Amino acid sequence: MEFRGSHALVTGAGRGIGEAVASQLAGLGAAVTVVDVDAGPAGRVAARLRDAGHLATARPADVSDAAAVERAVAEAEAEFGPPGILVNVAGVLALGPVLEFGDADWQRLFAVNADGVFHTSRAVARRMVARGDGVIITVGSNAAGVPRAHMAGYAASKAAATMFTKCLGLELAPHGIRCNVVAPGSTDTAMQRAMTADPIKGAPEMYRLGIPLGRIADPADVADAVVFLASDRARHITLHDLYVDGGASL
Repeated sequence: MEFRGSHALVTGAGRGIGEAVASQLAGLGAAVTVVDVDAGPAGRVAARLRDAGHLATARPADVSDAAAVERAVAEAEAEFGPPGILVNVAGVLALGPVLEFGDADWQRLFAVNADGVFHTSRAVARRMVARGDGVIITVGSNAAGVPRAHMAGYAASKAAATMFTKCLGLELAPHGIRCNVVAPGSTDTAMQRAMTADPIKGAPEMYRLGIPLGRIADPADVADAVVFLASDRARHITLHDLYVDGGASL
């Protein structure tokens, strides 16, 4: 129960990696605020955690909306106290060659994947600075560091979120706040299943290598990395980008 007494706020926690992160943190004693743009999945995850005997609440919010994020964080703080752990998981995917990529898709990718990380991190970090303690973890992507054909918008938005998190960590380090990134590769989520390419074998014609370990990640694999970085076992790790991709970024 290493997180007993802590309050963790997890965005995109209604499904996939976010749900796995929320579940693991709750199982280790944290009170968890489940933030998701979809109220239904958020409510179901929070209810499942409460049924298992954990402290959990759902706060539906669109992370691209700064005011909505501020309200959700304030409400979460009123219920469980100031968040000591923030995990930015909320993200969207849109694929396509650059010459055919639409403005709306590009803007949506940045609104959620980059602006959303900025909004939630800013709202929570302001509260962490007042206490001189806290951990912020952004779930990025290995696409942020390895070029991917037909993924320019997604990769660019994740690269923005990654560098923002590292810069934030540099500014917050004097306040005892650590900021890190976990960069998954192909993971068994609804987002991954919407893609048609074989992630294990890769797509050589698109300069996309496969996965040396021969399997895609389970959301729990990514959550394990997040939980480690959130724990005191990682107390001297900050500004780090941890790839969890089975070697795909080689």
